[in-house]
Amino acid sequence: MIYIKSPSTDPHFNLALEQYVFDEMDRSQEYFMLWQNDNAIIIGKHQNTVREINSSYVKEHDISVVRRLSGGGAVYHDLGNLNFTFIVSENGLEQFDFGSFCRPIVKALGHFGVKAEINGRNDMTIDGKKFSGNSQYAKQGRVMHHGTILYDSNLETVSHALQVSADKIVSKGVQSVRSRVTNVRNYMEKDVPIGEFWEMLLQDMSAETPMEFYTLTEADLERVRQIQKERYDTWEWNYGNSPAYAIVKERRFDGCGKLEVHMNVEKGMITAFDVFGDYFGNGDKDQLRQHLLGVKLTEEALKEALQSLNISDYFCHLEKEQFLDLLLY
Repeated sequence: MIYIKSPSTDPHFNLALEQYVFDEMDRSQEYFMLWQNDNAIIIGKHQNTVREINSSYVKEHDISVVRRLSGGGAVYHDLGNLNFTFIVSENGLEQFDFGSFCRPIVKALGHFGVKAEINGRNDMTIDGKKFSGNSQYAKQGRVMHHGTILYDSNLETVSHALQVSADKIVSKGVQSVRSRVTNVRNYMEKDVPIGEFWEMLLQDMSAETPMEFYTLTEADLERVRQIQKERYDTWEWNYGNSPAYAIVKERRFDGCGKLEVHMNVEKGMITAFDVFGDYFGNGDKDQLRQHLLGVKLTEEALKEALQSLNISDYFCHLEKEQFLDLLLY
């Protein structure tokens, strides 16, 4: 098996790297990767991004949001989390066989004094608490299995970043199952920092399955960055690829009153819009609607669409920034 260590903690780069290894590196080989992401929420392929994240918290704490190729639920990554990836032939594997890839991790943790187990569809747990979520992607006879290992993550951030606001959202996307979580470090026989844990895990895995270390070339890195730019850096992939959904957002503003916004969104663009409430305003609501239909639900696109309008004409004493905040967060 070939071992590849990512040189980056950029989540956009790392998901592009996985895709590159899966799609373009020697298919006769099998691969094992260990990698880390800086603060990020990784969204499952079939999920509605806005349904999974706490948008205002994500913006305030500069958390990246990136969609992956595989299904399953949203997970939070930080530098206290270690990610692993297997890319192998599908031969002899049952569809969505998570156990074959989780068992080596559980076995390795056992050598470190950690009593972990595979639990449910795609989780690994300690004392009933989840420390690893796993997902898979298969194509043309190959399987990519990847999972998280919460080793020393900020669990408070995990709960806030994935804590969706009270807005009503109706979507065909798959909402993540929220679970109690824990850090592996709390159970280690010998307390070590995550860097040392990384090396211990790699040595243990190498003892079970001989590893050939591969260093990415400049040509490899250039292609990975190209994939990153074309897919994982784009709003269209990370947000626009979400399923159609309807959302109701309700907020009261001092001096203005209560606004209740109803929107339908498809491919990340507003396809229907209406607003109700006890506010005062003389502007034509149909005119406001026409400025918003077909607009991406991003700050940049909304600002451009509303540039010529005075929002206080429609909602007395309401600032444009307040209105944008309501639509986005």
